[in-house]
Amino acid sequence: MKLKKVTQQESRPTDALAKRWYNDACGAAFALELVGERWSILIVRELMFGPRRFSEIKGDLPGISANILTQRLTSLEREGVIERRKLPPPASAQVYQLTEWGYLAEPILSELGRWATRSPEHDPTLPFSAASAMLSFRTMIDRERLGDLDATVGFRFGDDGFVATLDHGIAVVRGDPSGADVTFDTMPPALAGAVYGGVPLGELEAAGAMRIKGDRALAERFVTLFPLPPKFAPRA
Repeated sequence: MKLKKVTQQESRPTDALAKRWYNDACGAAFALELVGERWSILIVRELMFGPRRFSEIKGDLPGISANILTQRLTSLEREGVIERRKLPPPASAQVYQLTEWGYLAEPILSELGRWATRSPEHDPTLPFSAASAMLSFRTMIDRERLGDLDATVGFRFGDDGFVATLDHGIAVVRGDPSGADVTFDTMPPALAGAVYGGVPLGELEAAGAMRIKGDRALAERFVTLFPLPPKFAPRA
């Protein structure tokens, strides 16, 4: 039985996607068509912890213009990676969220991030969004260092909050951190400095970049649970 030859126009009906057609059946090639445009995969990252307004997405992606963000959201929605919905009153605001299929991209983000951090060129001091920080914790947690620690850790980044539950692993959700065993009141770059840059918590507190409420010993231990992998050293 002969396979029907499908033309590029038939298989890729939109002009935007036709321009990116690799003519390659590899799933990785098609994945790049779906999320390979600049900013697309970072938009997916920002939605990993639930729905976000347009302004919230833009605020967490320094450098993206409103026009480009609109284009990328439209493309991701067309491909079924994200969807729009309207929040019920009194908010009545439009938000973007990942589809069930869109959420399945998390392992791609995690492994891509883990792989890239081995480069000597990786700079953890660059801007770091809240979603990026939380996703990095789910990626980089060292279960041997974690041991049998059972605790909750809260994060307050301005108006945004998250709660991490430590129990033979780490689960992170967006939500009110009140009631956690310890809470970091800070901003993502400062938190990244403590976790991935080894900046002492006391130094960040003295500089006014962080406030810690609750179990101090837990806070000191928490920031040691996410070692970066060794850097790749190219052969001379």
